[in-house]
This record gives sequence, structure tokens and C-alpha cells, in this order.
Amino acid sequence: MSLTTPVVLKTKIMPPMLKKGLVTRTRLLEAIQNGSQGRMTLVCAPAGFGKTTLLAQWVHARYRRFAWLTLDERDNDPVRFWRYAACSLAETLQDPDKSRLLTLAGNLNGLSLAAFLDAFINEIYEWAEPATWILDDYHFIRDPRIHESLSYFIEYIPEHLNLLISSRTELPFGTVKWLSKNESQEIGAEGLQFTPDEAEIFCGEAAGVEINVQQAGELNKRTEGWVTGLQLALLSIRSGLAVDRCIEQFQGSHRNVTDYIFYEVISKLPEDLYRFVCKTAVLERFNAQICDAVTEMQGSGSMLEQLKRLNLFLVPLDEKNEWFRYHHLFSGALRELFKRQRPGEWDKLNRLASRAFAQIGELDEAIEHAMGAKDYEQAERLMKAQIPTLLESGELVNLRRWFESFPSFYPLDPEVELFYAFVLVLTGSFEQAEKRLVDLGKANPALHSEEWNQLQSGILFVRSNLMFASGAFANWFAFIESMPDDFLPANKAFYMFNYNKLEPFVRRTSIGLKGALSADTEKIGTMFLGVLAAHGWQQSLISLYTKQSLSEGYYEWNRIEESRQFLSELTALAGGMDIPGIRVPMLLMKARFHVLDGNDELAHDTLDEALEPEGYSCESPWGRQILSFKIRLYLAGGKLPAAKKLMARLGITPKDKPTFQREYEYVTLARLLGKQRKEAEALRLLALLLPQSEREGLLSGIVEISILRALLEDQRGQRTEALRSLHAALLLGESNGYIRSFVDEGKPMAALLGRYASAMFPDDKKSLPSKDLREELRGDVSVEYVRRLLAQFPAAQPETAAAAPSGLGPEPLNRSEYELLRLIAVGASNKEMAAELALSEGTVKVYLSRLYEKLAVSSRTQALAFARQHGLLP
Repeated sequence: MSLTTPVVLKTKIMPPMLKKGLVTRTRLLEAIQNGSQGRMTLVCAPAGFGKTTLLAQWVHARYRRFAWLTLDERDNDPVRFWRYAACSLAETLQDPDKSRLLTLAGNLNGLSLAAFLDAFINEIYEWAEPATWILDDYHFIRDPRIHESLSYFIEYIPEHLNLLISSRTELPFGTVKWLSKNESQEIGAEGLQFTPDEAEIFCGEAAGVEINVQQAGELNKRTEGWVTGLQLALLSIRSGLAVDRCIEQFQGSHRNVTDYIFYEVISKLPEDLYRFVCKTAVLERFNAQICDAVTEMQGSGSMLEQLKRLNLFLVPLDEKNEWFRYHHLFSGALRELFKRQRPGEWDKLNRLASRAFAQIGELDEAIEHAMGAKDYEQAERLMKAQIPTLLESGELVNLRRWFESFPSFYPLDPEVELFYAFVLVLTGSFEQAEKRLVDLGKANPALHSEEWNQLQSGILFVRSNLMFASGAFANWFAFIESMPDDFLPANKAFYMFNYNKLEPFVRRTSIGLKGALSADTEKIGTMFLGVLAAHGWQQSLISLYTKQSLSEGYYEWNRIEESRQFLSELTALAGGMDIPGIRVPMLLMKARFHVLDGNDELAHDTLDEALEPEGYSCESPWGRQILSFKIRLYLAGGKLPAAKKLMARLGITPKDKPTFQREYEYVTLARLLGKQRKEAEALRLLALLLPQSEREGLLSGIVEISILRALLEDQRGQRTEALRSLHAALLLGESNGYIRSFVDEGKPMAALLGRYASAMFPDDKKSLPSKDLREELRGDVSVEYVRRLLAQFPAAQPETAAAAPSGLGPEPLNRSEYELLRLIAVGASNKEMAAELALSEGTVKVYLSRLYEKLAVSSRTQALAFARQHGLLP
């Protein structure tokens, strides 16, 4: 399946071109430049004060590297807003930084907004060169989630990035604390007003109007330094209005005279140009081709040239001078004028614009104009074509807004109605989604049998997603029992929806319930697969993802043969399908089974085949997931140098601030650090990752991090902390039946579980180590669960505190100390030990000293004798 890619309009991420004859506003440019050393600058004033022109002048003066983003109404979608943000900033970079940022933007739909922002900020931290990010027309943004996320971004913005925002209104979040720290500045309407000198230059040189100094000064005073008011007055003079009379018209603020002046300007235009600007005012942006379609005439290119020569509020949007927009005040006034004079033609203009944009593939704008024309049939047709792209990109706010724009009297096509229900599910409106699904079910009599059967399959998909999202298992069971046997395949946008954009295992995704396991989800999953198989949909993505999720779930439950069987079936079905979200989890599960079979070499071969040169680049997210798994295999096999060497290719360090989209990699790094006896560094990473997994609701991640924290605390002798973390993992583990997450940790986990059992479930009161600890821990873990876990370890492995050899003192040996004994037994020197354990010789000496102290010996020979006497060596 070829996945759709959201279109990024270049005209939105490029600054507008400067028109000739502009007044250079040196004082304001210097103010912006000075502010670029701080956190942010806000240019805030009503329409027509030259905010965008000022920002464009600063950009073209090349003061520093910049990124530009022009905002509009459709950007009230957090996914769209931040995707454009990443793409605009990527324009300032070279590879590999640019590729990483674009990859992050492409994966935005697979991340929560918080996880994306953390990753986004971290990427910016890596830049070497200072830059300014410009957000123009922020007043169009009303979504509170965008305001909140931008405020968070500004709070943690790296020092070398400065934010420059233009808006007609104050920002809807607090900036006082940044002002008080001199990290922020604001340029308001008063600062943007023309000075008398600037007004004189504008009148005499820029506008080319014969006017004396006194008249220019009086006109600037009457217009209150309002740039657009001054421009309107000069246009009136150029169209024949006497200078003195023009000055007299300004007897109040620009708000009182705008309509009149616009009327004066527009009414004096030549008839053909007048009709052209009135009709093209319906467009938010346009080129000659679009204008030809809307005006139903040829020659729009020459009309645009005339407008440029007249300096008539035309804003060029690209370097080629192909795309333009009108100044917002100008287009707004034109629209109001046209609607008053020719109310019947407005819908027609929107209809023509919709068709024109649809012909060039700009479906978002085509849909907007269709809605503006109240042409709901056209809007519905276009939406059918655009829905898969927006679902894939995650831009659901605009999609939902379009659905909600249809009037109640307009009967949506059942398939479109079904998409509406799906969007409601994805945006968390479960009750509304349920109501629409019920209403669709009542539509049966009105549909032909084939159409109804087609619809049923889509309802199955949407209701299954609703169940997974809301946990409404009962509704799903009731629905599946009513399903007919002969319903038909549904729209591929449903059954080929790609659920996994980032994760190494499907159980970590929403379709895998982020690690939650239960008998209900197993039953639903297997029933769902049966329904899909009965209708020949085994190779649909939803079937493959469900099967992979079940395979991973059975593995976690230690039902190994069932897990193998599902993976075998999946391998046969997936064939040559190259969907990384399916292929990579399959490969990792295959490698797991090779390890279980004792064939580590074959496990590594399986992973290597998926990497370069035939497969995924080691720099790509999927390549990094495979490398992380290989590192874990090396660590489990005791090959520390190989793991350390491979870790260097991931490009992460213990000093990083880890982000959620790379959690699997950073947990892998924490495992490596633990093997190197760098427990403090490993625990630091895990302490930063755990809140992120909790925020994302990633249950499997919470359990793994808690387990690893327990083992690390135990390894460095912090027994109480170790038991606390293990208890947290066991609470979640028992409620979901987790087995392998504990068993795969091997001997250290067996020993720790044994000590936990002794502490929490003592056979007699004398063995109670800490009554306070048991009372402190919240929630109960059953003794049956702990015993069940212990029973999964080989009989020779568990080594609890109670079973520790006598004479060892209060503490048993940890894993590293057993490794030292093994190396002593084979006659390894300190240097050889250091190489094997990836430690310095000095550290080896320290560890040997601790070992001797525990064994109450003073030499290698004595330590070896003690170990053999007490059975500490194989």
C-alpha cells in the first residue's frame, strides 16, 4: 500500500516578496534585531499597520537565519500547525538535521502532542547556528491546544532560537514573566505608526504622489500614522481626488473611514479591473490560472501586472511571482462590497473557485470553497477523495469541522457518514460516534442489499476501533452477533489504515492497547480475525496488525506455541508487503524465538537482513529500533563490547534529555549502562522516561522501566528501592498477566523476586525484614502471581537472600561479582577483565576489593577457593 503524504504549501513557509518602493523602517528593524537575542518578540497591531511587511523587510535584510510560517484558518489543527512548524524550520537546515526534522514531522500522527514537542525541542537544541522562527498572522489561531503547546514550546525554547510573532490581538497566554526577565519585547500599534519623516518618504518616493511636506505631515496626522490609511489616501489622490479634500475626509480614526476610502479607491478603478478584483476577492490565494477560472475570462496575468503597478494591496507569495493574495483589509472590504451589490453571485464564485482548485489537486481549498458556495454535493465528493490523506496525516480537526459544516437537512452519503463516526472515535467523542453508528444501523431499509452489506463491513471496522478506544466490549459482542454472513469488503481507507508509524512492537500502539492484556481483548481479537478471514480480508492491514498484536500478547503470557503459530501465519500472509509497522515487529518476534531456541546467531542474522544495504537505514527510525534490539541481544548474551560498539551508531548518550519517540532506544542505553556498572546514569535516564510513559499511557513501557529500575537499584545495593520498583511493576503485571517481561530478565530477576516473596509473604514472623515497607507499598500483589513467576525460571536459577550460601554476610553477590569470579577462575588479568566488562582497570580493582570484603578473603586464590567450596561457580 502506498501511504498518502500531506501536502505542504511552499507559499506558507516562505516570506512574501517585497514590493518596490517600500520605506525602510530602520528603527523597527533594529528593535527586532535586538529582540532576537531574547526568547521572543511580538508585533501586535490591528490590520493595516504593516506587520507582515516589517517582518518581510527584516527577513530580506538577512540579519540572521530564519524560518517563516504564514498562518490561516485551517491551521487551527494541532497536528497541521506543528507539522507546518517542523517543515518551515526544516527549510533552514541541511541534511542530516533536515531529514531528521522532516521525519519527525512525518511521524507526528503517531505521537502525542507532548511527545512530539519534547522531540522537536531536542532536535532544535542540536543546531549550531542561531535562527529566528517567524509566525505571521497568529490571530487566526483559536484552538486552545495550540496556544497551550506554543506556550510550552516558548517556555523551553533553546537559547539559539528566537520566536517572532505577528498578530492583530494579544497572545492568549501569559508572557509577563518573559518580559520581566528581558527575554521578550512587544512592538505595538504606536511603534508601527509612521513618523512624519517616514510618511514624507512614503508619499514622495514610495507612492509617487505629488504632495508637499506640509500636506504629507497633515495627512500622516489625520491617518494617525496608520500605514494602510495613508496608502488608501494616496490611492484616492492618484485616482483624481484633490489632496486637500482627501485630507479633510480623515476626521476620525481609520476605523470610521475605512469603508468610505475603500469605496473611493475601488470605484475609481477601470471597469475591467474593478470586476476583476471584486470577483477574485473570494480567493485566499491565487495565481493567473485560478483567476481565469473564477472570472471566467482569459488574461488574468495582465490584470495582476496592473494591480502590481498600481500598488493595490497585492501581496506576492513566492519568488517566481506566480502566487498572490490581497491584503486582508482589502479583500475583506471587497467581499463585503460584492456581497451587498451582487448577493446572488457569491455562491457562484465559490463554486468556480472550488472546481479550479480541485483541478490542480489542492483539495483542502477546493473543499473550503465548496462549503462557501453551499455546494454540499461537491464538498462531499471532494471529501471522499481527501479523507484518506487527512486520516493518514492525523489532521482531524479540519476534517471534523467540514463534517460539522453540513446542515442537518443534508443527507450525507452512508459511507461519508461512517467516516464521520470514525473521526469522532479518533477525536474521543465516543457517545456521538455511538449515536451515528446506531443511526447508520437504522438506515438498512433505505439501502440496497449490496450497499448495506458494504456498509456493514465498515461499521464493523469503526465499531471495533470504538471498542479499542473506549473499552466498550459489550457493545462490540452484541454487534458481532448481528453481523450477516455475506457483507462485502469496505473502503480501503478503513481496512488499510496504518496504525504503527514508530513502535518496534505493535503492543506499544493504540491497536495493541499500549500493552494492556485481558481475556476480553484476546476473545475480541480472535473473533475479529475470524470475521476478516471468512471474507478474505486476511491481508488487510487491520488483520495483520491484530494478528501481530495477539502474537506479542501470547508471548508475554508465555503461551509460546500460540505466539509462534500466529507469527507463522502472519509471515505467510504479509509476504512481500513492505509496511515497516508490520515488518519490523515481525522480525523482532522471529529473533526472539531464535533466542528461545538457543540460536543467537540466527537471531542476529534475521535482524541484519533487515538493515542496510538491502533494508532500513541505520539512521532511520526503523533502523534504530532494529539496532536497539540487537544491542539487547548482545547484552543478554554477555557480549558487552559488541553492544557498546553498536550503541555508538544510535547517536544517543547518557547526558541526553530522552524523548518519548525514542524511548525504546534510551531504555536500551540504560540496560547497557547497567551492564557497565553505571547505575546512576542509567537510573537518571529511566527517571526521565517513566513520567513520559505514564503520560502516554504506555503500560508495557511503565512495566519495563519499573523492572529495570528495580534491577539497577538491587545491583547497587539499594534493596528497599529495588523492592519498591519491583512492586510497581508487579501490580501492573498481575492485572495484565505479564510473564515474559519478568522471566526474560533471567537470574537477577529470579533472585529479586525471591527476596520480594520473602519480604511480602513471610513463612513466619521472624523472617519479616521490613514491616514498614509492606505497609508503605500501595496495592496488593498476590502470592500466587509471584510464585507463578518464580516457577517459570529454571530450577537452578533462583538465588534468593534466604538461599544465599552461609558465610557470605548480609548481602549476596550481584551479577557483576559473579562475573568477576568467573574471570578469576579462567585466570584473567585486571586488564583482560576491564576489556571484557568494558570498565577501566581502576574500577576493576575497586570491584575486586568489594568482592573480597563480601567473601571475607584477601586474594584471588582465596576468593576462588571460597567460590568453589560454596558452589558459586558452575
